[in-house]
Amino acid sequence: MPVMADRSPVLRIITSAARESLKPLGLAQRGRSRLWIDDHGWWLGVVEFTPPRTAGSGLHVGVMWLWHDVDHLAFHVDAVRIGPERFRTEDQFTPLALELSRQAAANVTALREKYLALPDVARYLTSRPVRRGFLWDCFDTGIAAALVGDPETARDRLERVLRGDPLAPWMFEAQEKARELHAIAPDRDAVTAWVARAVDSCRSKLGLDPVPPAIS
Repeated sequence: MPVMADRSPVLRIITSAARESLKPLGLAQRGRSRLWIDDHGWWLGVVEFTPPRTAGSGLHVGVMWLWHDVDHLAFHVDAVRIGPERFRTEDQFTPLALELSRQAAANVTALREKYLALPDVARYLTSRPVRRGFLWDCFDTGIAAALVGDPETARDRLERVLRGDPLAPWMFEAQEKARELHAIAPDRDAVTAWVARAVDSCRSKLGLDPVPPAIS
């Protein structure tokens, strides 16, 4: 049975709306997908016009820290989640898509202001209450604290990552990385070099240009 092309107008409408609101800000669409990225070297703003079970779109905007060194886009900090707008007709859905794209642009701008530089990132991450069971929160905070020269906070958060038995391969990997970082936490230059290598590797896996991460 031949595979039929997706003739739904939803993606076309969303892409057109996103080009109007996001492209002027410098965001790039990932191929022909519903994903757009705002590239800051060592972190990304990620916009996804999330597909619902039926035709239409929602919105998810957040931040990805590239020191995770993975081969897929991820949301490590959420800015906004908006439930899906359903598609019924092109005339009905087009203004909804435009409004979603405008909200995406507003949230991207807010993220840029919030994470203007590394100290801003570190202040935000270290100010969050520690949530039990949220291993990546402590991992990210530990890295950010070490990068700004706060080894005491860094080691405290990284030690939390090391507690407990790893129940899945990703937990084991996280603990291995946390162990490495815990050992070098007082050496800011060593941590910066570790992060730069991870970011460079992650950018390669994601097919992003190999630009210097400029972690500052």
